[in-house]
Amino acid sequence: MNNLTLNGFSRPLIAYTESMGLSLCFEQYANIGEDIMEIGFNQYSGYVYIALENGIQICSCMGQEVEFLVVDIEDGEETFFDSYEDAEQFMNQLN
Repeated sequence: MNNLTLNGFSRPLIAYTESMGLSLCFEQYANIGEDIMEIGFNQYSGYVYIALENGIQICSCMGQEVEFLVVDIEDGEETFFDSYEDAEQFMNQLN
């Protein structure tokens, strides 16, 4: 079996639910247009994500609806949003 390396972890190729989640993330990304910093899988949370250069992550857990994540670099607190616009507004308040 072939392995895929994401974020330094080698594991079997992406599973069905992860591929569904990632496709949902790319669907949302197509409407945003920010530069991508990283695409990955968090093996601890089960989230696939597209991390954007502006600090917002487009993510999905187990193929569920897409969420937008902002991590406060000061304290590491994670805040999830239902829309990109809400995440962007929150990011502007942090800066």
